Amino acid sequence: MTKLTNLWRWPLASLQRRLFFYVVLPMLLLAALAMRFGLSFTNTLVADSLRSDLELIGRAIRVPISDALLQQDTATINTYLESVFTIGRVYGASVYDTEGGLVAATGVTERDLSHSLVASEVVRTGQLQDSYRSVSGESVFSQFLPIVDRSGRIHGLLQINRKQSDFSRSLSQMAELAWLSWLALAVLSLLIMWLGHNSAVGQPVARLVASMRRVAAGDSQHRADTNGPIELRELSRGLNSMLDHINNSNAAILRQQQEREKLAQQLKAQETMAAVGQVVSGVAHELGAPLSVIDGRAQRLLRQQTDDDSKRQLEAVRGQVARLNRMVQQLQAFAHTPVAPQQQIALDQLLQQALHSLSFEQQEQDVMPTLAEGYPQLSLQADVPRLELALVNVLRNAMQAADSRVELSAEIQGTELWLRVQDDGPGLPESLTADELVAPFVSTKVQGKGTGLGLAIVQQIVQAHQGRVLLHNLAAGGCEVCLILPLTSAALTSVQE
Repeated sequence: MTKLTNLWRWPLASLQRRLFFYVVLPMLLLAALAMRFGLSFTNTLVADSLRSDLELIGRAIRVPISDALLQQDTATINTYLESVFTIGRVYGASVYDTEGGLVAATGVTERDLSHSLVASEVVRTGQLQDSYRSVSGESVFSQFLPIVDRSGRIHGLLQINRKQSDFSRSLSQMAELAWLSWLALAVLSLLIMWLGHNSAVGQPVARLVASMRRVAAGDSQHRADTNGPIELRELSRGLNSMLDHINNSNAAILRQQQEREKLAQQLKAQETMAAVGQVVSGVAHELGAPLSVIDGRAQRLLRQQTDDDSKRQLEAVRGQVARLNRMVQQLQAFAHTPVAPQQQIALDQLLQQALHSLSFEQQEQDVMPTLAEGYPQLSLQADVPRLELALVNVLRNAMQAADSRVELSAEIQGTELWLRVQDDGPGLPESLTADELVAPFVSTKVQGKGTGLGLAIVQQIVQAHQGRVLLHNLAAGGCEVCLILPLTSAALTSVQE
């Protein structure tokens, strides 16, 4: 009942309603029209069949009744008339003379046919006639047959009556059965259409509509189900392809925006660093000359002094001047990036030069770096002074942070050279990321102990060599800084040889 109720609540534009009005309903109307013509044709056939039955009955008893009528044997006539009731459903039978007078009768009959035009026509033409009549208040179908003797002369009239309801009852039963069959066919067709549409079209369409609503709600990663009829599969594939294209386009736009933002940030950073570089260069230049004068005067006074306390004070002055000179050199190295031709240098020589340069800065409390054995024997194409400066800066930071160990090692991974500097100090602070640690003027040392330019200079030099810098803490404690440099095919070949 619910399904039939829902059937009449289809939305105006639904596929089911369109299918019903444009397919099912025309088919049902055509079936009804065909049934109407069929019933009309069947009505004619049934009526003809009933007439034929009466005619056969009349012809079967007409000859013996004719003989009995000639002999005026009324008893024999009644016997034959009564036999009619055993042959078929007859309402009445009677025999009349040519004037319409009743000779013999059985059942419900008319007493006088003298004024009957049908009876007169049968006597005149000798042809069978029939008509619907009212006899004793009952509608009957009457068939009139002429009674002829053996010479062919008409000498009487035979009337056989059958209830009109016999005709209409058979036709009504047949029509009722036919229309009930049509109604059952209509209901079955609607049910088949509804269930078939839901299974074949409705459910796939509902899934497709649900997918489109999810996409409209913002779920751009959802994809429609590609099962169902070929046409709906094509629609689903088209929707999915369109969503993929939109997602790819959005991703491309997002990447372009990110690249533009990155370029804008880099440009801003470069402009900032250029401005900072100009200021730093001017400050370093202004500090360099006075520091040289102070160091020279302190050195001259040191040669002139004889007491130990004065010498110690002057040595302290020269130490602070030397520290300031190193800071000035770092400022100059950061502010100016000289473009020098790259030279061929053996890895062993580069490492030894860096350790040697660092030995001049060593204090008694410092931990001297050690070079791990087993490093590859190869030659590098590099800006030697600046690459050496990068190694010295990393080693210096490790010496200042280490408790008892600083180790320098080198190895080849794939097509890259990894220079590792490890120490057993406190490690990198968790509050700073690797990118923040290599930014200019960021230092983990106490105030006054560093400029925050050491790792920034390292990053600058390594990037100029198309390499990268990695910083991370070791699981056992301490820190590791890796300078990763790409190797040329010639360098790799020399290692293999």
